[in-house]
Amino acid sequence: MNFSSRIIAAIDIGTNSIHMVIAKVGESGFEVITREKDTTRLGEGGGDMKLLSPEAMDRGVEALSHMRRVADAHRASVFAVATSAVREAKNSSEFVDRVSVEAGIDIEVISGVEEARLIHLGVLQALPLSDKRSMLIDIGGGSTEVVIFDHLEELFVRSFKLGAVRLSNRFFPHGSTHPASVSSCTKFVLSTVEPVRREVLKLGHQVAVVSSGTGETLARMCWMLTHDESPRSMNGITFTSKELHQVTAMIANSSIEERAKLDGLDADRADIILAGALILNSLSEAFSVTAFVYCDYALREGVLLDAARRLNPDIDKDLHNVAINSARKLAERCDDDPSHSLNVSRLSCMLFDELSNFYELDIHHRLYLEAAAVLANVGLVVSHAKHHLHTYYIVRNAELVGFTDHEIELIAQIARYHRKSEPKTQHAAFGELSETDQNTVRTLSAILRIAIGLDRTHDGRTSSVSLSQTNKSLEIAISSDSQEDLDLNLYATQQRTSLLADVLQCAITVTTAS
Repeated sequence: MNFSSRIIAAIDIGTNSIHMVIAKVGESGFEVITREKDTTRLGEGGGDMKLLSPEAMDRGVEALSHMRRVADAHRASVFAVATSAVREAKNSSEFVDRVSVEAGIDIEVISGVEEARLIHLGVLQALPLSDKRSMLIDIGGGSTEVVIFDHLEELFVRSFKLGAVRLSNRFFPHGSTHPASVSSCTKFVLSTVEPVRREVLKLGHQVAVVSSGTGETLARMCWMLTHDESPRSMNGITFTSKELHQVTAMIANSSIEERAKLDGLDADRADIILAGALILNSLSEAFSVTAFVYCDYALREGVLLDAARRLNPDIDKDLHNVAINSARKLAERCDDDPSHSLNVSRLSCMLFDELSNFYELDIHHRLYLEAAAVLANVGLVVSHAKHHLHTYYIVRNAELVGFTDHEIELIAQIARYHRKSEPKTQHAAFGELSETDQNTVRTLSAILRIAIGLDRTHDGRTSSVSLSQTNKSLEIAISSDSQEDLDLNLYATQQRTSLLADVLQCAITVTTAS
């Protein structure tokens, strides 16, 4: 099997649950095939997780045996890591040996710091954080990892023995919710992180990221405070510390039975969510966090990428390209002429860069434009008629890696308006956007329309584009390295300038470069 078609199964054996993700991994990223989860509660019971109970080990072995069968069905190479519950248990070797013999899986028991590194690696796959100092908080069942980083450079890494299952066992056994226990749990969390608080505050952060099941649950509950239904994708959802404090109070004032009915909370997490909420709420106070963004990727995705690198040391280590590679994979599956879309994408970025010389364009929008150009024709897989409408639906519901739910909406709309009618507030999806986002969609779809005209011949003969401005007139000059006839591309481009002319409030002419 060559590396481009290698399939990897990454398994995260946590204190509360066991997760597996199976993905096809190549030099430019990975494509998820399937996911599995089993809430095994390896760390449940008393004793501060010093021992794995026989019942917990049985559940773990059964879950991992099933995951092994699923991995084998996909012919996947299996990489499994175990975290807090297993690394701290005195009888962990018994569990590791049983899994090896009965499930056929070799477990790597990793340290808290290594766990933090891998979570960081996974988060970088799903959120655009390359230019921001970020704080990452991952609340697991047995431990909480905190990382402060500048893209790939980790400035602070700690693993604290603060987990939703661990603190539930200690402060809220059997679901008890005495007010004194809430206060005691909060004080315990604050005292645990106090030795590093000044260092964390000194380093500072621009964005605070939270991951894991507890993080997802709290993000969803905060979202439901102001919405009637859950978002299509949780990745990139933001919530404030004030909302978190409100949700924490709601949980603390509810019995387990009442919690199970709270909006956004899954019943199987009702008995441990209070401890998880108190951990995050206390950390937001200690580290002066005012808002969080939730990340859908965490440890297992980090294991996946790390495994890929171990299998092939030459794999691309630049995580900036993950998002656009995800778009290209979707285009390869749905677009009958992906080379044309790549040419359009290249020309779109040229136009964006040229326009940036004369107008204030948000550099982050360049990636949205590039992705929308790659994906503009994926609707052809449904039908040529109205394929721009099909494109919107496909992109909107695709699991594009490296983009938030809101960014996927913008990309889907930019791609949708690459042809036919211009964006109108009468169109439901466009009308729901803010005025700022509407301007973004109009501007980027206008650039995309012109780029499509530049490759009307579908052969990439338009090699470069340059712009010049005189008063309120903009001239687009196109050229070809091969000296091929550009008349058709010239005509098609001129026919597609009206939206950009309206956006920029100028006249636009298209010529061939002399």
